[in-house]
Amino acid sequence: MNTTEPAARIRPAEVALLASVFVVAACGLVYELAAGALASYLLGDSVLQFSTIIGAYLFAMGIGSWLSRYFERQLVAHFLRIELLVGLIGGLMPAALFALQTLPTAGFRFVLYSLVLLVGTLVGLEIPLVMRILKRHFSERYALKDLVSQVLTFDYLGALAVAVAFPLLLVPHLGLVRTGAFFGLLNAAVAVWALWLFRGELRELWSHVVACVGVIAALLGAMAYADEISTWAEDRFYADRIVYSETSRYQRVVVTSGRAGVRLYLNGNLQFHSRDEYRYHEALVHPAMAAHGAPKRVLVLGGGDGMAVREVLKHPSVEAVTLVELDPHMTTLFAEQPMLRELNGDALRSPKLTVVNADAFAWLEQEKEKSAGTFDVIVVDFPDPTNFSLGKLYTTSFYTLLDAHLAASGYAVVQTTSPLIARKSYWTVATTLEAAGLTTTPYHAHVPSFGEWGFILASRRPFRLPTALPSGLRFLTVEGLPGLLQFPPDMARVPAEPNRLSNQVLVQTFEQEWGRVHP
Repeated sequence: MNTTEPAARIRPAEVALLASVFVVAACGLVYELAAGALASYLLGDSVLQFSTIIGAYLFAMGIGSWLSRYFERQLVAHFLRIELLVGLIGGLMPAALFALQTLPTAGFRFVLYSLVLLVGTLVGLEIPLVMRILKRHFSERYALKDLVSQVLTFDYLGALAVAVAFPLLLVPHLGLVRTGAFFGLLNAAVAVWALWLFRGELRELWSHVVACVGVIAALLGAMAYADEISTWAEDRFYADRIVYSETSRYQRVVVTSGRAGVRLYLNGNLQFHSRDEYRYHEALVHPAMAAHGAPKRVLVLGGGDGMAVREVLKHPSVEAVTLVELDPHMTTLFAEQPMLRELNGDALRSPKLTVVNADAFAWLEQEKEKSAGTFDVIVVDFPDPTNFSLGKLYTTSFYTLLDAHLAASGYAVVQTTSPLIARKSYWTVATTLEAAGLTTTPYHAHVPSFGEWGFILASRRPFRLPTALPSGLRFLTVEGLPGLLQFPPDMARVPAEPNRLSNQVLVQTFEQEWGRVHP
């Protein structure tokens, strides 16, 4: 930098351009993260979706940077147009993807990656143009090395700010549609700023003004009607009326209500149907509870809807239940919404219950260090291992931690996907529990909403069929329990290797098996 001009006399146009680099980087990363989040919500396997989205986006940015060499004249006008296009396309991309979620998977992927490549290309054009505008207008102030360092510093700072804010502030408070529109408006604001500062250089000034007004109006409309857009799109995706929808820090939570009953969806995947959830939750909870005889301390991992806790509390010997659920949106929703409280029998308001909103893996490690004691029964009710974040909760490492919190005479039970549709996945969980040193008792039950569904009991002592069950159950009977342990040939055990943190074979197997059902 030429020091003959005092630093205090930095020109407004220079400040505007450097600030625009910060905004451009922030906006570009938001569009990338929004696309990845939506892809993981709607297509599953968050690691795969984020990896491919980021790769495609960076590749497109490289194309944009290469194409910038062909912009020779009217750099400010080109920069202004690109800002408006990025703001419009990137800002409306979450709304468009929500609206198109009913497309077949192949069609949705095509639209998703087309938008990602288009936005990435436009973002790749931005930074080279800013650098050339700075060099052209302020060549006396910048050597090339100083120019590059200034621009990249602001670029990385913008990316850092958004990387922190996106999961902690933006998505939980604004939602994906409104977040996209808000950052689209920031891109448009940069365009307006450039329009004002360089108005003397621009040809057809009024056409640029009209374009700015049009883009801002469209993005303000998306901001104002974000909830209506999301509701309209999800009404087309879900069969019944949506009574609750929220994007938390961890997942998309949707509750629907119709003639057949209430359904809960997490990231588009059905978690229960009120019509037959009792079959699932009775099968999950009571074999282990009744086999123990008189459990006093019970741990429920996952199951933030309170249904498993409801079944646990049907055993009069229970003195204390600890529920560890990652997402506080879930436990709050099912503890406060009247319709959902009725479904779980107000279980989440029981004086015997302690709710902990934490990652189950981390919580078990912390409690082990505290030597906090053991539990007579542990109920593991996690979502299926659709990604590596969930897959870690089905590993030998996790089950070793589980064993450390299980009383010597205690039982753990794990919900374990369908042994019919995902046969190898099911038996992978059994193999993994056994690799952690536990004795397993696999069983299954028919739940109409899911078909044949599997569970696995794990313990240090042999499992004995209980001779009594709580009164008032709608599905389980003492006489019917032996049949749950019988596996026909098409669900019989197959060889499988343990699922470890180092390989996460279960996630890959699960994706392959369920992918054949939902291509």
